[in-house]
Amino acid sequence: MKKLAEVTGFPCVPAEDLIEATSDCGAYVMVHGALKRLAVKMSKICNDLRLLSSGPRAGLNEINLPELQAGSSIMPAKVNPVVPEVVNQVCFKVIGNDTTVTMAAEAGQLQLNVMEPVIGQAMFESVHILTNACYNLLEKCINGITANKEVCEGYVYNSIGIVTYLNPFIGHHNGDIVGKICAETGKSVREVVLERGLLTEAELDDIFSVQNLMHPAYKAKRYTDESEQ
Repeated sequence: MKKLAEVTGFPCVPAEDLIEATSDCGAYVMVHGALKRLAVKMSKICNDLRLLSSGPRAGLNEINLPELQAGSSIMPAKVNPVVPEVVNQVCFKVIGNDTTVTMAAEAGQLQLNVMEPVIGQAMFESVHILTNACYNLLEKCINGITANKEVCEGYVYNSIGIVTYLNPFIGHHNGDIVGKICAETGKSVREVVLERGLLTEAELDDIFSVQNLMHPAYKAKRYTDESEQ
């Protein structure tokens, strides 16, 4: 084991319980489980990037991904989310490898674990392709993302749902009224709140500031449920 540590450069040590280690491949399952968790989180991130960049007119269009190819084979001028799609597929492969490792570890009998070769192959493959996927996602996608500020602001200020954010300031009952007026007239929450004199322009600017939206700091309530009754 000391020689193995010298050759690999890793702090290799014997298992604490050699009998248990001979009978069980659970350590491999645990290690690859961490790789699977990383794959699940990376795939979720890529799903979000694909959705946020959808459009530009019939999708969310909140962000722009770097253009890595000359349009789409179906639609000219379309920017395909090629890197997130590739990383999705890498993650699917790793998740599949996790099932392989799980079943191979389960297939052992007594002190004989004859399925370890496929465990080793799956683990090394998962580490290799996940590493490449991480670097490519960072270098060829994430580092080049730009935000469509006007689109994002439009979603925030035109959403009726943000009236919930005003409940501590205008009360739930008033918030319900504002939401219904917005739905019926197409007006924004900001417009209706100002028209009804519930808050001032300065107060709304403060409440809906980027800093406050990202790090909510609820101030003293101007209204309570009791005061509305």
